[in-house]
Amino acid sequence: MFEIPKLYPITDCQLSNCSHEEIVQLMLSAGAQLIQLRDKDASAKELLDAARACVRLTREAGATLIINDRVDVALTSGADGVHLGQEDLSVEEAREILGDDKIIGVSTHTLDQFMAALETSANYIAVGPVFATTTKENPDPVVGLELVTEAKKLSDRPLVAIGGITDEHAPAVIAAGADSVAVISALYPFGDINDFFTKPDIAGRVRAFLEALA
Repeated sequence: MFEIPKLYPITDCQLSNCSHEEIVQLMLSAGAQLIQLRDKDASAKELLDAARACVRLTREAGATLIINDRVDVALTSGADGVHLGQEDLSVEEAREILGDDKIIGVSTHTLDQFMAALETSANYIAVGPVFATTTKENPDPVVGLELVTEAKKLSDRPLVAIGGITDEHAPAVIAAGADSVAVISALYPFGDINDFFTKPDIAGRVRAFLEALA
């Protein structure tokens, strides 16, 4: 079974005013072991170039890189796996392309979706949003800690909680049953898309989460 670290940070260039490569470097320097590269706006070439650069960094650090949504980019870049949403390729379609040795995660937002994910070969299943989130234009309804607890009772598959989680929330989310917390916006509290001179303390935020989860 895939052993998932308690912290699962996710890159965001707009919130951070940094490149994916810069973000990953900072996350790794703070001790992150599992990172997701996420970019809904990049072209296929931009995302592939970023993924290849980040794969080099995570390989050197002995860490794991997952690509959000794009199975083609995960395959071509040599990343460790892919994270799929409900509107992406199915887990089994991605598995057919990537093979048995790659990590595949899938997002779920209801108990029915979670149960369906249990029927697949997904290495981990994410549930959320646990709290209100600002990183999606049309977020799914908040599920709260209740779905985390209910989902954990149904399976020993690694469970990732996502959505509005801060370092203050994180221990309670783990206590509710999550094996890992996926984090985006809480890592970039000072990011401003209109101020290209302001960059958040990404390494410091990663360390704060790791300390809270220790």
